[in-house]
Amino acid sequence: MVHRESILSEPSLKRRFSKSDVELVSKTSAYDGLFKIKQYIIKHRLFAGGWSGEVKRELFERDPAVGVIVYDPSLDAVILVEQFRIGAYAAGREPWNIELIAGIVEPNEAVEEVARREALEEAGVNIEQLEPIAEYSSSPGGSNEVLSLFCGKADLSNAGGNYGVEYENEDIRATVVSFDDAIELLTTGKIGNAHTIIGLQWLQLNRQRLRDVWLP
Repeated sequence: MVHRESILSEPSLKRRFSKSDVELVSKTSAYDGLFKIKQYIIKHRLFAGGWSGEVKRELFERDPAVGVIVYDPSLDAVILVEQFRIGAYAAGREPWNIELIAGIVEPNEAVEEVARREALEEAGVNIEQLEPIAEYSSSPGGSNEVLSLFCGKADLSNAGGNYGVEYENEDIRATVVSFDDAIELLTTGKIGNAHTIIGLQWLQLNRQRLRDVWLP
């Protein structure tokens, strides 16, 4: 018989295990290209007691990433970008994603610096202030990528256009969208990626507070 605890009961919310409850048996390289794939063999403690047998997992290795929802409180608008995504194409979904600005953290670069750099590269806008939203694992079942998400204040009165870093083959269209229209894109299913959904939902909850603080 399976023992069931209420999801709201205190024991179910207490963290039972930590890194010390995992034994790394081996780690080998399965692929080394633009991205890397490593094969892990591990053992870990079980909720019912004891240890698992050897568990084999492939891991898609990626450097940390940063996303930023750029918001202009005066216009009550955000800037969204569109670009081709091979993952969406391969999954049979719409290949051109509507997204927040985002990018990979380079060596010795702070996550706040990435948010500001990517805003310039992908949309030509300067971030005036940054507020952290969340830090989370993008796909913990198969990747080690951790994404730091921010909200950034910027003047979007002259924003929009085509951007992207040429040597990275980026082709990005940046568009200023009213808050109401951005939420309509969200609620009608036009947004199909996690960091943009999280960012827009966070803005829904915090928009009035940001306007109270950021408007003169």
